[in-house]
Amino acid sequence: MPQTNLITQIHTPHKAVAFTFDDGPHPTYTPMLLDIFREAQGKATFYMIGEQIEQFPELATAVYEQGHEIGNHTYSHPFLTELSDEACREELIRAEKLIEAITGTIPATFRPPYFNIDERVTAIAAELGYVKIAGAANGEARDWEQPGVQHIVDATRESLSSGSLLIFHDGYGDRSQTIEAVRILVSELTAEGYKLVTVSELIALADEAETSGR
Repeated sequence: MPQTNLITQIHTPHKAVAFTFDDGPHPTYTPMLLDIFREAQGKATFYMIGEQIEQFPELATAVYEQGHEIGNHTYSHPFLTELSDEACREELIRAEKLIEAITGTIPATFRPPYFNIDERVTAIAAELGYVKIAGAANGEARDWEQPGVQHIVDATRESLSSGSLLIFHDGYGDRSQTIEAVRILVSELTAEGYKLVTVSELIALADEAETSGR
């Protein structure tokens, strides 16, 4: 049976991390993030919900055109383990088609809403080509609960190292705390020499290191 382990850390000798943003695109917060990453000359991965892409297709296109990655976060953000096989598959496929229409390619990874996944859902995802399922190293930051900018920053710092996948949210509710926390973290990490890359780029760096025997 497929394993249900989520990727939280990529083993790489490179000083690089992947910022990821769930539940967008959002007309207020996604553009703010694009500005932050443009100024830092970094890239991020946006795990978008299909329903949000349908509402804001131009924004999803802007994310892609600025060099960021779009990952699959399902069509309507359900608890996948509570769905039938057919409904689960449909959630992934509907979102995938919307992303493919914008990017011209099928998304490389997906993140299950609420990190809700089991062996059955993993098997369905694998059938569709999703063998890399994104988790997060900084889950304790819990930015979705709006715990305060300092908490988000501190909890992320504590869990961060080269190769970390970091989760934040640009959709659903007030994300102003997240924006400020990300602004601080991006500034700190770039000053420390970290490269801000997409999830696929981070995986590629690890593959490259493995191939070269480093």
